Amino acid sequence: MYSVVILTLNEAQRLPGCLASVAMCDDVVVLDSGSTDNTLEVAKAAGARIFSNPFQNFAQQRNHAHDRIPFRHPWLLHLDADERMTAELHAECMAWCPAPGVVGAWIAPKMLWRERWIRRCTDFPAWQARFVNPESFRFIEVGHGQREAPGTKLAYFQNNYLHDLSSEGVDGWLEKHRRYARVEAKEQFQATPLPWSDLVASDRLVRRRALKQLSYRLPLRSLARFVYQYILRQGFRDGRAGWEYCRLIARYEGFAQNELRALRRSRRSPQS
Repeated sequence: MYSVVILTLNEAQRLPGCLASVAMCDDVVVLDSGSTDNTLEVAKAAGARIFSNPFQNFAQQRNHAHDRIPFRHPWLLHLDADERMTAELHAECMAWCPAPGVVGAWIAPKMLWRERWIRRCTDFPAWQARFVNPESFRFIEVGHGQREAPGTKLAYFQNNYLHDLSSEGVDGWLEKHRRYARVEAKEQFQATPLPWSDLVASDRLVRRRALKQLSYRLPLRSLARFVYQYILRQGFRDGRAGWEYCRLIARYEGFAQNELRALRRSRRSPQS
């Protein structure tokens, strides 16, 4: 068996679906960061164990779970309230038998927009480290998300969890991604440039991260991202959902580029 931890903050509307998807697990934990709605009541009604910790960032919150929560099983699946377990992924988790030195696995989410899997315009498979040994695995914060610490040895799962990107509607998505843009711009402003050799690395994740950093140097980043996702990655084949999502992603890139420009202007401005 394995344990599950779900991060929450005012997730009373989305949490029931997530909890229902992991009902087959005998150790489900909700790690809350100060909900003021009835999130905790929802979690209790589903039989989840509840812990609380003030939220600083995703990496810190997930590492807090590893350090402070006594899970019943040695392997742990991380989910958010807008994500869902699948029967196929559950079966793979149950059959998990890692090679020596492996402390977790990457899982590629299937991202949904208005209940449609938008495979092409979300660069599937976009791997996430989500199934880990909490005693051996550490997250580091990157942008508005988290990543495995350097040197971590991970395997790849074949099956997927579901991530509903449209669960808060367009306005909720934009509000959240304005916050993400500020965080990502600050990170890029402070980042050490990656070596050019990473652009042709054999590891797909290394190439993806190098391309992302390079893209911040491009003019018209917002338009470039739309062209990349909608045309080059064939997001148009994802139908109307793909069209809407690619336009939103372009707006997000515009937010991030504007924030980065503001940071660069502040660095050039003389100190008063």
